[in-house]
Amino acid sequence: MSEIVVQSVYFEKPGPQNTARTLEIAKRRAEELDIRTILVASTRGNTGVQVAQQFQGYDVVVVTHSTGFAGPNTQELTEENRAAIEAAGARILTCQHALGGISRAMRKKWGTYAIDEIVAQTLRIFGEGMKVCVEIALMAADAGLVRAGEPCVVIAGTGRGADMAVVLTPAHVQQFFDLRVMEVLAKPRLG
Repeated sequence: MSEIVVQSVYFEKPGPQNTARTLEIAKRRAEELDIRTILVASTRGNTGVQVAQQFQGYDVVVVTHSTGFAGPNTQELTEENRAAIEAAGARILTCQHALGGISRAMRKKWGTYAIDEIVAQTLRIFGEGMKVCVEIALMAADAGLVRAGEPCVVIAGTGRGADMAVVLTPAHVQQFFDLRVMEVLAKPRLG
């Protein structure tokens, strides 16, 4: 019986203080597996800039909050960070959250949850970053920026910065159950 042993780092506390280490771990594993596609969640763009610069030469996709997430007609990604991300050769995806959208509107208006928000809450038992990693992989696949079924390294965090990195194979939202988390490289140790 063959096995693959992969080091997984567990951070004592979640948060942006783990960003540099998370990116180091993600890059090392991407190199080991010869994975050239990197996805990263970034709200204001600070983490997106770091990843775009550290992973130059890779196919980097920075996934932002949808416009309107923080308030009507508001985009949280700063213009300065947008320019830096694009200057480093990365692409930016801004679209509706795969595990939110109309269901979030229903929850806000009527106080009820729909299936996609239940899925999001379930993924959060592994940490906020796991939910975000899965979600941005779905979004990027639906936008045609990554190929469904082809492994990529996905980076996200709890609030700000990065504290979660996984290797996964994306899927389109309508094939959600084909998505596979192959390896957990780093995450906060929840307790």
